[in-house]
Amino acid sequence: MPARRPPTPLLVGAHHSIAGGFARAVDRAVETGCQCLQIFTRNVNQWAAAPIAEADAATFRQAVRDAGLRLVVAHDSYLINPAAADAALRKKSIAALTDEVRRAERLGIPWVVAHPGAAGPQPVDVAVARAAEGIAAALRQTAGLTAGILIETTAGQGSCLGATFEEIGAMLDVIDAVSGLRKRVGVCLDTCHVFAAGYPLAPRAALDDTLRRFDRAIGLGRLKLIHANDSKRELGSRVDRHEGIGRGRIGREAFGLLVAHPKLRGIPLILETPKEGPDGKPSPAVDRRNIAALRRLHAASS
Repeated sequence: MPARRPPTPLLVGAHHSIAGGFARAVDRAVETGCQCLQIFTRNVNQWAAAPIAEADAATFRQAVRDAGLRLVVAHDSYLINPAAADAALRKKSIAALTDEVRRAERLGIPWVVAHPGAAGPQPVDVAVARAAEGIAAALRQTAGLTAGILIETTAGQGSCLGATFEEIGAMLDVIDAVSGLRKRVGVCLDTCHVFAAGYPLAPRAALDDTLRRFDRAIGLGRLKLIHANDSKRELGSRVDRHEGIGRGRIGREAFGLLVAHPKLRGIPLILETPKEGPDGKPSPAVDRRNIAALRRLHAASS
């Protein structure tokens, strides 16, 4: 009988604050048992961003190495809308997204997770094309860098783009048509977002179908990261409200299936779950609990 292949390790981490300096986010990741880390590289609710001093960048890169983190990603500003109908807002958004990529490169971060934007009054197909062209412009303006962009699936609140796999696939088609950009763009699947958008994650047959639909529209080879978040709201609600693992409408069964699914093997998971403890204050224990929940589900499937 052939030897049983050992299970693929589960790579899991969380989003952490850079308050006190970039390297403090690494300290917080270590404190909560992360193997991966996501950060904002700036205040995401302001357009202006102070440049990153090389000494701060070097300290952060060394801290990441010392901690043995397997992956660090950045998340872009919530103000950015490369699909905007308003020309001034779109120009500002493309410039800000370009800066996000440059900041990630300076910190040694390979990917910037980016929302594709909102259509506003535009027809969806027009907005999808504008989003793709805006993302492609940011990548062209950072030619020669290794950092790239992961387009994040969305819940579809309001006129937000990216709630269907087909919309993201259409964006990738536009970006891929520009020579040299394909290798610098991929996808981040957010479990809360796709669930809210109407894609079921359990039982196994439903998850298989969701992944088949993803593969058909986007390609599973483009999936580089999973945001592991439960949902406060029901399937198809189109409302983006995150919850702790197993404490929302997605539930433990679905996360057990996700961490065990062979087509998702080796893809890192980053938590963006609420961090508040019973007293309403952020607590490292909450991240540790959610990370432990994913690891227990993974161990049970091995």
